[in-house]
Amino acid sequence: MRAMTEQVRRAVVPEQLTLGGMPEKLFVCTPSKLGAYEDCPRRYRYQYVDRPQPPKGPPWAHNSLGASVHTALKNWHGLPAESRDPAALARLLRATWVSEGYRDAEQGKAAFALALRWLEEYVGTLDPDEDPVGVERVVATRTAVLAFNGRVDRIDRRGDELVIVDYKTGRSPLTSDDARGSRALALYAVATARTMHRACHRVELHHLPTGEVAAHDHTDESLQRHLTRAEDTARDIVAAERRVSGGEDPDDAFPTAPSMRCGWCDFRKVCPVGSAAPEHDAWESVARALDG
Repeated sequence: MRAMTEQVRRAVVPEQLTLGGMPEKLFVCTPSKLGAYEDCPRRYRYQYVDRPQPPKGPPWAHNSLGASVHTALKNWHGLPAESRDPAALARLLRATWVSEGYRDAEQGKAAFALALRWLEEYVGTLDPDEDPVGVERVVATRTAVLAFNGRVDRIDRRGDELVIVDYKTGRSPLTSDDARGSRALALYAVATARTMHRACHRVELHHLPTGEVAAHDHTDESLQRHLTRAEDTARDIVAAERRVSGGEDPDDAFPTAPSMRCGWCDFRKVCPVGSAAPEHDAWESVARALDG
């Protein structure tokens, strides 16, 4: 029986040894850390490797808007059930409003009104007496390669299973393909199941501007595929960092991946490739949302 228990333990978290016989150090990561490398290795290097970190551009208004909405929803769920009323949202939003990045005070006020409308319409679809299993809950898991942790916007319980809920405030509509393909949501589901010891396969993107929900029901196999790809990304990052330590040019180890994202990158001005991309104003995305 003891031998069988040891075999099971090794099957769950196998030890990965170096040639010297010492355990390999786990790669500590979050969804944003993995996503940065997958989007552009050069951006990953600027954000997580180079020290001192290269200067970033100005704060983005759409990030301020998203953060304000997320915090207001978190605090709304933190109220006693009898106080969870749409009328409380204006106070909650105002208390933690992030004003950075907007073109001027007038645009900031218009964005506040837009965010409040999103919140009121969204909260109107929720049962104030129903408490989520978790709000802004940190979940974590380990494999033989990585130590993953992340903060989930909301975890619901539906029947015998848990559901990952992620709020989105961008302009673009979302589909079930977005939910299915999201590495972050899949890793949240894996980590939530292991942290809370309850099955978790369904992931949902709640798009506040439209009120639509994009969802996907994973299988154990699809979740494992996302986890394996995350491990592959972690191995690529570690290999690139080791090549730099061995003397390789950092620009070669962490190449730029040009895309439409370059114009929105925090490090656009210090990147030789990204600086050639069209520059966007910090408040441009919010202006489009207001026009829409």
